[in-house]
Amino acid sequence: MKGLKILIVEDDDALAKSLETFLQDIGETTVAEDGFEGQMLGEEGIYDIAVLDIMLPSVNGWDILKYWRQEKHLDMPVLVLTAKDTLDDKIHGFQMGADDYLTKPFHREELLMRVQALLKRSGHLASSNSLSVGPFSVDMNKRSVVVNGVELDLNGKEYDLMLYFLQNPNTIITKNQIFDRLWGFDSDTAISVVEVYMSNIRKKVNKVLDQKPLKTLRNVGYMFDTEVFDDQKS
Repeated sequence: MKGLKILIVEDDDALAKSLETFLQDIGETTVAEDGFEGQMLGEEGIYDIAVLDIMLPSVNGWDILKYWRQEKHLDMPVLVLTAKDTLDDKIHGFQMGADDYLTKPFHREELLMRVQALLKRSGHLASSNSLSVGPFSVDMNKRSVVVNGVELDLNGKEYDLMLYFLQNPNTIITKNQIFDRLWGFDSDTAISVVEVYMSNIRKKVNKVLDQKPLKTLRNVGYMFDTEVFDDQKS
């Protein structure tokens, strides 16, 4: 599923490669084989879901999960992987903020079902591969966005950016988050490219829509504001 980003934090190289292979049809995967690296990647806030091992070098999975939830207040779905399968272990995982729990060894099909279920629950994966927010409708198979019956003429990254906003309505998204998600941490592209793409999609939306849902929050970031549609109804 194009547009989705999956963080895999797993230090076993063979298992990490298997997870990448299993999940590549759902979204773009990033692997961290070190706990500290995984913690830092997760706090960027650009991933739709994390698959998190517990026994990791540098920082263990429980401490990572606690940091994400209590320090960074991330609501990213987290699927915990562990060899520990007692009831107490599972209760501890859910108390720490895990959304689901999968014990090793596991079947590929169960992993996929659990990841897809978490993505659907969080609104990042629609069961019909479609998404509707206000007058906006997305067909993820066709990579198209329709507004009030008119399809927006979006190029590849314009579509990815528009989808990112529609998957996170009423959520502040920083310029750095957009850049890291669409261009990647190691890109040589200047971060100012974000402003160019924001300007492009704004112009295309404004051609077919009277309301202006794409807001700029000075020195903070951007937001897709659905309240503009509620105001029209009232």
